[in-house]
Amino acid sequence: MITLTVNGKPVEVDDSDPSMPLLWVLRDTLDLVGTKYGCGVGQCGACTVHINNVPMRSCSMPLSAAAGQQITTIEGLAKADGTLAAVQKAWVALDVAQCGYCQSGQIMSATALLRANPKPSDEDINTAMYGNLCRCGTYIRIKAAIHAAADDIAKGGVA
Repeated sequence: MITLTVNGKPVEVDDSDPSMPLLWVLRDTLDLVGTKYGCGVGQCGACTVHINNVPMRSCSMPLSAAAGQQITTIEGLAKADGTLAAVQKAWVALDVAQCGYCQSGQIMSATALLRANPKPSDEDINTAMYGNLCRCGTYIRIKAAIHAAADDIAKGGVA
Protein backbone atom coordinates (compact mmCIF):
# COMPACT_ATOMS: atom_id res chain seq x y z
CA MET A 1 0.00 0.00 0.00
CA ILE A 2 1.22 3.48 -0.90
CA THR A 3 0.02 6.58 0.92
CA LEU A 4 -0.24 9.93 -0.84
CA THR A 5 -1.77 13.27 0.01
CA VAL A 6 -3.75 14.43 -3.01
CA ASN A 7 -5.36 17.86 -3.01
CA GLY A 8 -4.98 18.02 0.76
CA LYS A 9 -6.57 14.65 1.47
CA PRO A 10 -4.77 11.44 2.48
CA VAL A 11 -5.19 8.65 -0.04
CA GLU A 12 -4.14 5.01 0.19
CA VAL A 13 -3.44 3.22 -3.07
CA ASP A 14 -3.18 -0.50 -2.57
CA ASP A 15 -4.06 -2.09 -5.88
CA SER A 16 -1.58 -0.33 -8.17
CA ASP A 17 1.86 -1.38 -9.32
CA PRO A 18 4.45 0.92 -7.64
CA SER A 19 6.12 1.41 -11.03
CA MET A 20 2.88 2.67 -12.63
CA PRO A 21 3.12 6.33 -13.60
CA LEU A 22 1.46 8.67 -11.13
CA LEU A 23 -0.66 10.03 -13.99
CA TRP A 24 -2.54 6.75 -14.36
CA VAL A 25 -3.12 6.45 -10.62
CA LEU A 26 -4.56 9.98 -10.57
CA ARG A 27 -6.76 9.41 -13.61
CA ASP A 28 -7.74 5.74 -13.41
CA THR A 29 -7.64 4.95 -9.70
CA LEU A 30 -8.56 8.29 -8.12
CA ASP A 31 -10.76 9.55 -10.99
CA LEU A 32 -8.98 12.92 -11.14
CA VAL A 33 -9.14 13.27 -14.91
CA GLY A 34 -8.16 16.94 -15.21
CA THR A 35 -4.52 15.96 -15.57
CA LYS A 36 -3.98 14.89 -19.16
CA TYR A 37 -1.81 12.36 -20.97
CA GLY A 38 0.12 14.01 -23.78
CA CYS A 39 3.41 12.44 -24.76
CA GLY A 40 4.15 9.91 -22.00
CA VAL A 41 7.79 10.93 -21.70
CA GLY A 42 7.56 14.18 -19.69
CA GLN A 43 8.20 16.51 -22.61
CA CYS A 44 4.87 18.23 -23.37
CA GLY A 45 3.67 19.29 -19.90
CA ALA A 46 0.03 18.20 -20.26
CA CYS A 47 0.42 15.94 -17.21
CA THR A 48 1.93 18.60 -14.90
CA VAL A 49 0.94 18.40 -11.24
CA HIS A 50 2.54 19.89 -8.15
CA ILE A 51 4.60 17.59 -5.95
CA ASN A 52 5.36 19.43 -2.72
CA ASN A 53 4.48 22.67 -4.58
CA VAL A 54 6.95 21.99 -7.41
CA PRO A 55 5.59 21.41 -10.93
CA MET A 56 6.41 17.86 -12.05
CA ARG A 57 5.44 15.63 -14.97
CA SER A 58 3.21 12.88 -13.63
CA CYS A 59 3.49 10.68 -16.75
CA SER A 60 7.11 9.88 -16.01
CA MET A 61 6.99 9.69 -12.21
CA PRO A 62 6.41 6.23 -10.79
CA LEU A 63 3.81 5.94 -8.07
CA SER A 64 6.50 4.75 -5.65
CA ALA A 65 8.38 8.07 -6.04
CA ALA A 66 5.23 9.98 -5.07
CA ALA A 67 4.73 8.01 -1.84
CA GLY A 68 4.33 10.30 1.14
CA GLN A 69 4.36 13.42 -1.04
CA GLN A 70 1.90 16.31 -1.22
CA ILE A 71 0.31 16.19 -4.67
CA THR A 72 -1.89 18.92 -6.11
CA THR A 73 -3.79 18.41 -9.34
CA ILE A 74 -5.80 20.93 -11.34
CA GLU A 75 -8.84 19.86 -9.30
CA GLY A 76 -7.06 21.01 -6.14
CA LEU A 77 -6.35 24.61 -7.17
CA ALA A 78 -9.80 26.06 -6.53
CA LYS A 79 -10.88 26.77 -2.98
CA ALA A 80 -13.17 24.30 -1.21
CA ASP A 81 -16.14 26.58 -1.92
CA GLY A 82 -15.41 26.41 -5.66
CA THR A 83 -13.81 29.84 -5.95
CA LEU A 84 -11.24 29.65 -8.71
CA ALA A 85 -7.60 30.52 -8.14
CA ALA A 86 -6.26 33.68 -9.82
CA VAL A 87 -4.67 31.74 -12.69
CA GLN A 88 -7.88 29.83 -13.36
CA LYS A 89 -9.93 33.04 -13.32
CA ALA A 90 -7.51 34.72 -15.73
CA TRP A 91 -7.63 31.70 -18.07
CA VAL A 92 -11.43 31.97 -18.24
CA ALA A 93 -11.52 35.79 -18.49
CA LEU A 94 -9.01 35.85 -21.36
CA ASP A 95 -10.46 32.80 -23.10
CA VAL A 96 -7.02 31.17 -23.20
CA ALA A 97 -8.01 27.64 -24.09
CA GLN A 98 -8.64 26.71 -27.67
CA CYS A 99 -8.85 22.92 -27.70
CA GLY A 100 -8.00 22.95 -23.99
CA TYR A 101 -6.09 19.70 -23.88
CA CYS A 102 -2.81 21.11 -22.57
CA GLN A 103 -4.36 23.76 -20.38
CA SER A 104 -4.41 21.95 -17.03
CA GLY A 105 -0.64 21.48 -17.33
CA GLN A 106 -0.23 25.10 -18.44
CA ILE A 107 -2.27 26.31 -15.45
CA MET A 108 -0.29 24.16 -13.01
CA SER A 109 3.02 25.51 -14.33
CA ALA A 110 1.74 29.10 -14.31
CA THR A 111 0.49 28.72 -10.74
CA ALA A 112 3.87 27.43 -9.58
CA LEU A 113 5.56 30.34 -11.34
CA LEU A 114 3.35 32.93 -9.65
CA ARG A 115 3.79 31.36 -6.23
CA ALA A 116 7.57 31.62 -6.66
CA ASN A 117 7.58 34.95 -8.53
CA PRO A 118 4.39 37.00 -8.07
CA LYS A 119 5.38 39.64 -10.64
CA PRO A 120 7.16 37.79 -13.48
CA SER A 121 8.59 39.47 -16.55
CA ASP A 122 7.91 38.13 -20.03
CA GLU A 123 11.33 36.45 -19.88
CA ASP A 124 10.46 34.84 -16.52
CA ILE A 125 7.24 33.52 -18.03
CA ASN A 126 9.01 32.19 -21.12
CA THR A 127 11.55 30.39 -18.94
CA ALA A 128 9.00 28.92 -16.52
CA MET A 129 6.58 27.84 -19.21
CA TYR A 130 9.21 26.41 -21.56
CA GLY A 131 8.35 22.79 -22.19
CA ASN A 132 4.61 23.25 -21.75
CA LEU A 133 3.52 22.72 -25.33
CA CYS A 134 0.29 24.01 -26.87
CA ARG A 135 -0.52 22.60 -30.27
CA CYS A 136 -3.08 25.34 -30.82
CA GLY A 137 -0.47 28.04 -30.24
CA THR A 138 -2.25 30.05 -27.53
CA TYR A 139 1.07 31.23 -26.07
CA ILE A 140 0.21 34.93 -26.38
CA ARG A 141 -3.04 34.43 -24.43
CA ILE A 142 -1.22 32.24 -21.88
CA LYS A 143 1.32 34.99 -21.24
CA ALA A 144 -1.43 37.63 -20.99
CA ALA A 145 -3.34 35.45 -18.52
CA ILE A 146 -0.27 34.99 -16.34
CA HIS A 147 0.20 38.77 -16.22
CA ALA A 148 -3.52 39.22 -15.42
CA ALA A 149 -3.31 36.62 -12.64
CA ALA A 150 -0.22 38.38 -11.25
CA ASP A 151 -2.21 41.63 -11.14
CA ASP A 152 -5.08 39.83 -9.37
CA ILE A 153 -2.69 38.31 -6.83
CA ALA A 154 -1.16 41.76 -6.21
CA LYS A 155 -4.69 42.96 -5.32
CA GLY A 156 -5.21 40.10 -2.86
CA GLY A 157 -6.21 37.20 -5.10
CA VAL A 158 -4.97 33.69 -4.37
CA ALA A 159 -2.48 32.00 -6.68
